[in-house]
Amino acid sequence: MAPPSSPKKPRPALDRTDLQILAELEENGRLTNAALAARVGVAESTCIQRVRGLRDAGVITRFRADIDPASLGLGIQAVIKVRLGSHNRDHVMSFHATLADIPGALTIFHVAGEDDYLVHVAVESAAALRDLVLEHITVHPAVRHTETQLVFEVVPGAGVLPRPS
Repeated sequence: MAPPSSPKKPRPALDRTDLQILAELEENGRLTNAALAARVGVAESTCIQRVRGLRDAGVITRFRADIDPASLGLGIQAVIKVRLGSHNRDHVMSFHATLADIPGALTIFHVAGEDDYLVHVAVESAAALRDLVLEHITVHPAVRHTETQLVFEVVPGAGVLPRPS
């Protein structure tokens, strides 16, 4: 997770081919370059250069596998709302730095509003969830309040790109 003050790279203008490549990769990040090029209708050499350019520009940030936490024995998911007592830059940065080390953290959002962070976690039991909150979140001196919400189901969103046809 990048620190909140990290500078953003300027994003290149994306053309129709770039958007098609992104849509195909979002649907299936394991496509070979040959299959991706065929689906998009460009030469393989063009396709690999485009993908490399999208990675270099920070448009594609990573390739990864989506793993079902329950298949690893982590059958309980929760969202922990965290409210800080101080918004002193040092306190925020200190708490921010600890977030990446929280075991079972799936996604961490630094948000505006009443709460400061939403931490999506997967754990094996209610006791493990309690311990995670007590040992990794509430112990930080900047944390004033937490609220834990159980996740009944995770429903993937449509994403930011149109689905390939």
